[in-house]
Amino acid sequence: MTVGRNRDRFRPRGGPLARRLFLVQLVLIILVCTALSVTSYVTTMGNIRQATAERVLSIAETLAHDPFVNTAVTGDDPSAQLQPYALTVIDTAEVDFITIMDRDGTRYTHPDPAQLGRHYLGSTDRARAGHSQTEEYVGTLGASVRAIVPIEDADGEVTAMVAVGVTLETLSVAQAASLPQIIIVALAAIALGGLGSWLLSRYLRDVTLGYGPEELRRLFAFYDSALHSLREGLILADDSGRLVLYNDEAAALLGLPEPDESTPIALAEVALPESVRDLLSSGRVAVDEIHLTEDRVLVISQKTASQPRSSGTSQAARGRGRRRGHSRRRGSRGRGAGRGGTVATLRDRTDIQELTGELATMTTLSEALRAQTHEHANRLHTVSTLIELGRAQEALDFAVKDEQASQRLTDSFVGALDEPFITALMIGKAAQAHERGIELTVTATGELPPGRLDARDLVTVAGNLLDNAFDAAADSEEKHVWADFVAADGELIITIADSGDGVAAEDIDALFHLGASGKPHSGGVGQHGFGLVLVRQAVRRLGGDLDVESDGGAIFTVTLPLGAGADGEGADDGQ
Repeated sequence: MTVGRNRDRFRPRGGPLARRLFLVQLVLIILVCTALSVTSYVTTMGNIRQATAERVLSIAETLAHDPFVNTAVTGDDPSAQLQPYALTVIDTAEVDFITIMDRDGTRYTHPDPAQLGRHYLGSTDRARAGHSQTEEYVGTLGASVRAIVPIEDADGEVTAMVAVGVTLETLSVAQAASLPQIIIVALAAIALGGLGSWLLSRYLRDVTLGYGPEELRRLFAFYDSALHSLREGLILADDSGRLVLYNDEAAALLGLPEPDESTPIALAEVALPESVRDLLSSGRVAVDEIHLTEDRVLVISQKTASQPRSSGTSQAARGRGRRRGHSRRRGSRGRGAGRGGTVATLRDRTDIQELTGELATMTTLSEALRAQTHEHANRLHTVSTLIELGRAQEALDFAVKDEQASQRLTDSFVGALDEPFITALMIGKAAQAHERGIELTVTATGELPPGRLDARDLVTVAGNLLDNAFDAAADSEEKHVWADFVAADGELIITIADSGDGVAAEDIDALFHLGASGKPHSGGVGQHGFGLVLVRQAVRRLGGDLDVESDGGAIFTVTLPLGAGADGEGADDGQ
């Protein structure tokens, strides 16, 4: 409850963006509809007056050319003949007055008989000159729209004039009749516009989660800063297989171009490791999966990006949700959540993997030394027993023979490769093979310049390959392992073969993925499957190649270039 109140206080006073936009749009719609209604009313009023002026002009011209009117205006008593006729036309044509007058403006007809014989109120100059005209004028019946047309005889002389008019009061009634239609149209436009604005505001409320513009700007600043300050890689991918957003660390870990938040990048357009590309494209959930790049070991977790529930939910709705229990909340979350792609986090485990490799190297050496120590203890015990039995010569022969075997192995490596770590490893591995009842054949040719290859990586490669070969050969009938080291033409070629069952062609690639192994599982997690991955990482660090063949048993061939040593000398300088 306290968190909710604090959050409400944190919100801007103006309210959510959706509410503000709805109010602004509603006010704008009302203003526009009002302006359009006023414009429509004014335009309608102008059109009515224009149409009325044209109509009264047409009626006046018709009366001016009427033979009865032409004859009556020149008779002895024009009013007696024309007044009844004019009143009839007024009723029939639906006008307010028809005034027929003499050239001097004396009225012959008028709706009010009291005005007969009086002077006409209005402009008559153009009519006396023989021209028609229309005007708005205030006469005896009030303001009116009127037309004045001359009445001419056969010679074209103006003998009289006729005026036809409609009062503005009558026009106001006609204009008022159009107001309901204008008002109905305006209200309908406001209602439809308001409904559209309300629907749009609901959509924006869902999209913006009820945040206001200031809060959105603040959150964007926080999230953008957090995104680019993370020491872990972060990638957002949409359902179309595009990288929508990623931070600087992700770009550095995967070799991506500089982040550009305005333009999503298709996965097909960037160079990604195949396993990483498959993971991002699939959209599946992943937890701490290990993926390998050319020079890194990455731990990747991925989950579906879902829209959280709106933060603008009312207290009443939250109360109803609490009363209806957890199932109600789960249902609401399911309806409110929307699939928005995937979010993947990347952690660099290269340093840890290097430490793991060093640990594996030390483990291999310690195992070799343990086997050598155990073998030496057995032989020393044999020598001491022979001496106690008084068989000193046999004890001497046994000790010298054992020393000669170890010395031959040592001399072969010192005389050829001259790599102390490999020499120590092979002596220990020979003892380990003897202890396990495996025949180990080791050959070495060529000269290995000192300092050209990292000793730890060499031990990692040779030690892990020999361990795998021992495991494979231990179950075979022949129980034989071959190790060959050849230094020539600026390369060191290490070949490890065994008498095991070999590796199926379709399983070769899988052996070099973390967790894959040809060994039987012992029930533990992560017991096997890391050795060959460590080998591949070490070979890549050394810039070499690793090939696998199967000819009765497995044959692993590692080719390592002999580059410049730590002292910067070339391959030939170290000979």
